[in-house]
Amino acid sequence: MTAISAKNKPVGEVETKAVGTKLTMREIREIQGLIEAGMYISISDFVREAIRDKLRAVKVIKVREEITYEEAKKEVLGYYRSYKEAYPHEVAEDLELDYDLVWQITEELKEEKRLEVIE
Repeated sequence: MTAISAKNKPVGEVETKAVGTKLTMREIREIQGLIEAGMYISISDFVREAIRDKLRAVKVIKVREEITYEEAKKEVLGYYRSYKEAYPHEVAEDLELDYDLVWQITEELKEEKRLEVIE
């Protein structure tokens, strides 16, 4: 039995909307080649994946500004303890902290011998 929401859609079903676009014949042929190679099942599949890739590429990283240095330092150290190893840009993105702040904290933690560089 499927749970139904207030709009009579199965719970968890994502609302979608069809959008149209025009492509050149060269683009269509290139996409068809990828479909024939088994990389995509249809032009729609290709377009959906291309849109998702582009959205990931242009994703804006939010930076939390209302955090003290000490709170940020605790979060950065906790991140490294959880993940064992990471690059500062990954820590900054995941914790929504300014990259320069994370770099400064990482350097300080290395000086304190609480972090070490893995080469």
